[in-house]
Amino acid sequence: MNTPCTLRELVRHMPVAVVEGPLNRPVAALAYDCRRVRPDAAYFSLGEGESGRAEPIPVAVERGAAAVICERNGFVPHRATKVRVRDARLALAGAAAAFHGQPSRALKVVGITGTNGRVCATFLLHSILTAAGMRSGLVSSVHHRIGERELPAGRAEPEALELQQMLAEMARARLDACVMEVSAPALEQHRVAAVEFDLAVFTHFAAEQFSEPADAEQVFAAKKRLFSAVAAGTKRGGAVINIDDPYGERLARESFVEVQVTYGLNESARLRASHVELGREGTRMIVEGRGLKFACRLSLPGRHRVYSALAAIGAALQLRVPVAAIRAGLSGLHAVPGQMEPVRAGQPFSVFVDRARTVGQLRHLLRAAREITSGRLLVAVGSRYGVSPAERAAVGRVVAEAADGVAVTSDNPREESPELIAAQVAAGCRLARPDGFWIETDRRRAVARLVAEARGGDTVLLTGKGHETWQEEGGTIVPLDDRELAANALAALGFHAPGPN
Repeated sequence: MNTPCTLRELVRHMPVAVVEGPLNRPVAALAYDCRRVRPDAAYFSLGEGESGRAEPIPVAVERGAAAVICERNGFVPHRATKVRVRDARLALAGAAAAFHGQPSRALKVVGITGTNGRVCATFLLHSILTAAGMRSGLVSSVHHRIGERELPAGRAEPEALELQQMLAEMARARLDACVMEVSAPALEQHRVAAVEFDLAVFTHFAAEQFSEPADAEQVFAAKKRLFSAVAAGTKRGGAVINIDDPYGERLARESFVEVQVTYGLNESARLRASHVELGREGTRMIVEGRGLKFACRLSLPGRHRVYSALAAIGAALQLRVPVAAIRAGLSGLHAVPGQMEPVRAGQPFSVFVDRARTVGQLRHLLRAAREITSGRLLVAVGSRYGVSPAERAAVGRVVAEAADGVAVTSDNPREESPELIAAQVAAGCRLARPDGFWIETDRRRAVARLVAEARGGDTVLLTGKGHETWQEEGGTIVPLDDRELAANALAALGFHAPGPN
């Protein structure tokens, strides 16, 4: 529980334009959903600036809100103080951090951004810090961790209010650090605006996944905000940047923050990997830097994981983590949920589940899988709701060009026709080859057939869903987990995962 503060204290942390009503009101809670308003809460009206609609505000006032923070509306305050601001989301971020006592100041906070490699780098750094004996929190698109407690990430990133609540819990639990994924939407919507970061890490930027160069520039500009925030923060933090990536090289030149570590495979990087040996069960490499050289094993397959590992190593070194803990953390993480996650049941071929769904993500994944595959590459692919026919065809084409066999199936079609979506993906497959692909919109049957066709040395990739555990179709959400589908298909062939000791 937080000690109630006054509205005046919170207003100091908001971009206020106009105040109508008293500021000496006590504030016992914050809310941005009118249904969660309780007496003496400050209610933040998010998004109403776009439509000009303010229907939730009377509900919030009726439920006892002490104040309403909004961008523009026509309501006349009676029982609540009206605080008009230029940006309600920015106001929420500042108020939430103040209300919870600026919790990020009590933690070592590392923000990791990029279009690819961000999730893996986040989990690897968390594993390294844990191996070093640092009690660390995790905020990711997969799940969140506060000490030993795991929380579901849900289907959207945490708003500033939930993020500050989690950081406050970490601070109260006396954790040492927090490792946090930071996406472009989180930066654009000011969800991390009041977080004080010690380090900003840049992994990779896939400009090819954007149809227009202007869109790529907009997203890259959003990601740069993380580094600007570190530069302007009170912690005098630094940056860890992948300069093998052209956007990373540009960021290193343009950023105002001190670039403490550049990493990559080329000689100009301060932190490098060499003698990289790729395998189905993991990767071996030599890590070199200024006055630093050590061998390590990464228990995650794929060349792209080398970059994620370098990102995590660079951040860990800046946090003064010993090399022994770095090596233990890298080898100790055996899977990242939904990120080329292996399904093992003693079978003589590999099965991986991955969330890749865009052309850029799939090309990245297929390249990594091909490098560790001695046999055939078999891929299940779909396309979810709201994607254009051209993009679906592009997905089909890039998979058919790289794979030896393709199952075109469903992936959260919602209200769209699964058959129509599959036909649009298949049209792209047909541009690459006349055969070698087939349509099965029932994802269970598609996975079962693909696994049944695999032989020794083959790799089966189940793409699109990753760690998600549901399928949304025709207004209905049903449980569906690719990892379970694969395990069931393997069991039907006589392969069973080892049980607990």
